[in-house]
Amino acid sequence: MNFNFLSPVSDLVLAHNELLSPQALGRKIKIHSEQNGIPDLEGVNVAILGVLENRNDVDYIGEEFQLNEIRKSFYSLFPGSWNTMVADLGDIEKGESVEDTYFALKEATGILVKKKIIPLIIGGSQDLTYANYRAYDALIPMVNVVNVDAQFNLGDSTKPIKNNSFVGKIILDKPYNLFNYANIGYQTYFNSQEEIDLMDSLYFELYRLGEVSKDITIVEPAMRDAHIVSIDLNAVKGSEVSVRQRFSPNGLDGKEICAIARYAGISNKVSSFGIYEYKPSKDDEMTAMLVAQMLWYFVEGVNYRVKDDDFSGDSSYQKFTTLTEDHELVFYKSNKTGRWWIEIPFLSEVNNKLKKHTLLPCMHQDYLDACNNKVPERWYKAYRKNSV
Repeated sequence: MNFNFLSPVSDLVLAHNELLSPQALGRKIKIHSEQNGIPDLEGVNVAILGVLENRNDVDYIGEEFQLNEIRKSFYSLFPGSWNTMVADLGDIEKGESVEDTYFALKEATGILVKKKIIPLIIGGSQDLTYANYRAYDALIPMVNVVNVDAQFNLGDSTKPIKNNSFVGKIILDKPYNLFNYANIGYQTYFNSQEEIDLMDSLYFELYRLGEVSKDITIVEPAMRDAHIVSIDLNAVKGSEVSVRQRFSPNGLDGKEICAIARYAGISNKVSSFGIYEYKPSKDDEMTAMLVAQMLWYFVEGVNYRVKDDDFSGDSSYQKFTTLTEDHELVFYKSNKTGRWWIEIPFLSEVNNKLKKHTLLPCMHQDYLDACNNKVPERWYKAYRKNSV
């Protein structure tokens, strides 16, 4: 397998790893080392992929960075009772140009996803999400993206891509493969009203920080429907991270961001997961350990995946039909997990993206709302999007 653009995990990290308890994660995972080369990926479920690219950061001033502290923190944690095999494939170094780095990330993601291995991308600037998204051009026809971020990063899509404009590129660049986009944890004062209105007019899903902090479970259905999850560390509040990493006094706390990572892991659809905007500094045990714990919770989630979205056998689910003023809504509840879905009808007269009834993940609360004549917002947006 051609991964010759990957550089091995540094000897410094490997030496540190040797001193850890034999039960620690670092002693149980497969690691790309100078000495042994790229590990055999047989049986691997999740692969860590560092990307040392930050040149499209709007604040880039030539600084280099590395991921050694994150690796040391992650290796030092203890695994749960997992059957999930993790590999650390090392790093994609900066290419001659940023496009070269994008190409390498796209190739690596494509190879791993085809092999049913989930890439865990730890990156510099978040525009790398665009390269991650483009890997799916050759994989599946329509892609759902979830971005955990304080800002929308729409930017001006006519200008070259930056870490504050990559979402605009994902929406507007051909081939158009984006089906649904959800932002989790946005903070209103960081986004212009025009951008918020644009997101609404495209029927994308927006979850404000306040809503998420009030009830973290509202993000689970969006995660269950996502193929790509991208997390900007700037969505985390300043008190949880090191001085250089601080962005805003408000944001998700450590517990919330780890819960979000676990929801992403548990989702049967999520096939790539990225954490971006890491800025190491001398006092940086905090951020490195937080990223390590997010990775841990993601792998924990993957370990507990349950195939509960196959509704072919009648015994696997219960079906509920409700009537609101304008619509008949059909809900499904999995007997295995108790998770809920709602049916989006196929509109035959419209040349829509869905060619059959599609099931949209939802919450029990959506069913209760529908019983009280209230149409769930996620259903309404998906229904409208298919009518466009």
